[in-house]
Amino acid sequence: MNPLADQLNQCLIAHAPHVYDMLSKVGKKLFFPKGILSQSAEAKEKAHAINATIGIAKESGHTMCFDSVRDCLHDIPPSQSLTYAPSFGIPALRKQWQKEIFEKNPSLSGKPISLPVVTCGITHGIATFADVWIDPEDVIVLPEMMWGNYSMIFSVRHGARMRQYQMFTENGGFNLSAFEQAVQEEAAGNQKITVLLNFPHNPSGYTLTSDEVDAVVKILKQVAESGTSVLAVTDDAYFGLFYTPEATKESTFAKLCGAHPKILAVKLDGATKENYVWGLRVGFITYGGTFTGDPAVVFDALERKTAGCIRGTISNASHLSQTILLNSLVNEKNQAERKDKFDILKDRAQRVKAVSTDPRYSSAWDVYPFNSGYFMCIRLKTIEAEPLRVYLLDKYGIGLIALGKTDLRVAFSCMDIEDVETLFDTVYKAVKEMENAAA
Repeated sequence: MNPLADQLNQCLIAHAPHVYDMLSKVGKKLFFPKGILSQSAEAKEKAHAINATIGIAKESGHTMCFDSVRDCLHDIPPSQSLTYAPSFGIPALRKQWQKEIFEKNPSLSGKPISLPVVTCGITHGIATFADVWIDPEDVIVLPEMMWGNYSMIFSVRHGARMRQYQMFTENGGFNLSAFEQAVQEEAAGNQKITVLLNFPHNPSGYTLTSDEVDAVVKILKQVAESGTSVLAVTDDAYFGLFYTPEATKESTFAKLCGAHPKILAVKLDGATKENYVWGLRVGFITYGGTFTGDPAVVFDALERKTAGCIRGTISNASHLSQTILLNSLVNEKNQAERKDKFDILKDRAQRVKAVSTDPRYSSAWDVYPFNSGYFMCIRLKTIEAEPLRVYLLDKYGIGLIALGKTDLRVAFSCMDIEDVETLFDTVYKAVKEMENAAA
């Protein structure tokens, strides 16, 4: 065990022993190295004559670059775009994102959370979380409707066991009974369970109501009270895109923080959808909880282990991407820009709901509950999803995503509102054509 890792572990054991116990075997060994990084940091502060520590090229004291690259950067100097960023992320961006988390989640008022650690997109954030916290045979509780990459990250890469439950009741709404059963059964046989909560949900586009959030937190609190440690992970990739009054406007992370000492809340989010910068690949990992000792010490240890994991995989996320995001976040136009794009997506979602639930389609499909995000799903009644997907693509040039035997996912985020009725009319037409062909 590296002495730095042991030092972080001793901090966790002293201030939050249950958090230490939840770390993966790799997580227990992780640390943020001093070595070259710390020496370079010291030199940056004190080497006023010559600094020969940094693994980048400089010219006359400035970051070396091509003019053809500089021309693309406009007002962002190479020192803020082409150099390495810290493995933790740019400090100013971390502080700004934490500030926004508090502003967007009033229930966090007075609760301690870590400074977010910057990842290369939310997918990398999920993978980093898995490295730090998930061992082979650990259990991940999540619904049967899920983003397919969870299986790749948790099951294929880490050997975790995925316990799924039916997401919706027959009457619509989140299936609290199935969720509770899955959580309690797994808690009965494990000292630690990981519960993944993804709202707004991919692929259904559903976000919990406030009452459902309270019920989820109550269930996890009961599990923690019984003695099982809970890693409660919120994948908030589509956070903020809430279109109806009943959809809660806060992350479940906010209510989970401080719910019980044996619950560690982990927020995975990013600028990808919140700020409409999919290709910049800027995500964040933030920790929250209540501990027997000093939370600042616990968070510092977890941030260092997380940054150490990033250092050992990709080194750091793009400095340019982080700078562009930070500049946008603090720009006076930012709030108006967000509202403008949100209103466009909200109008589309409302049009999709009005059209897709029209009674004239009732013989062909049911619509899963949706109130947020990028997607909605229909459940086909007479035709299997994959053959219909191929038929729509080949005959009508319409692309949808087939999920299992019965479900089709519609990404209304990338559709013009004028195309909504045409889409569902064509899907219905294709269903009837396939029914007639099979008769």
